[in-house]
Amino acid sequence: MSSTEALGRPADAAYPPGRPVSGAIAGAISALVFTVVHFFVISDIWWSLVPMLVAGAACGAVLAATFGLMPAHRRTTAAWFGYNAVWVALLGTLSVVSILVFEPVVTVRELIEANSGPPDELIGQALPMTAVFTVASAAVVSRLVIGRWSAFLPVLGTAAVVVLLLGLNLSITGLAEFESGQGVLIAELFGLVVMLAVVYAVVFWVLRRRDL
Repeated sequence: MSSTEALGRPADAAYPPGRPVSGAIAGAISALVFTVVHFFVISDIWWSLVPMLVAGAACGAVLAATFGLMPAHRRTTAAWFGYNAVWVALLGTLSVVSILVFEPVVTVRELIEANSGPPDELIGQALPMTAVFTVASAAVVSRLVIGRWSAFLPVLGTAAVVVLLLGLNLSITGLAEFESGQGVLIAELFGLVVMLAVVYAVVFWVLRRRDL
């Protein structure tokens, strides 16, 4: 018998439908941690802290709400962490697809020196691929993770928010040329994305365990 069952609550009690507020708090905290680690590992992005917090809160809210669409008997702790792992895997796949589809038109060094986020022209060039990938991701999550085609439209909204706020840098990976030794940089960036997701998932789990 699980600890929650011993207390007279169903095993999925920590994951009732739709907890966007808890998700937003967890997302903002994970974005703050991401900014701090990015400062020490890669570069100073304190200038973008407020947009990062807003983006983290928005992504956290929609991810938590979408998880609530999963049938009640499947909303377990393992399912929650697996759900987040799927989104991380999809973001990593977006980067791989970009590399396979595009040829480099700018160097990574030039992007780093600009220190202002991905240029609009690169985002625009990658936009058709990004849009198709977003729809495909929503199909995968709604059918294979949530288990309901009826969840496609809300999941599509979640995928759009996640890709727009977290995935644009990854969508232009194939448009950037990596010089010798800079492969480590992409590994660090993806490592930060993984860390962002882990912090978010754990903080949300703690908040829900405390009924916050």
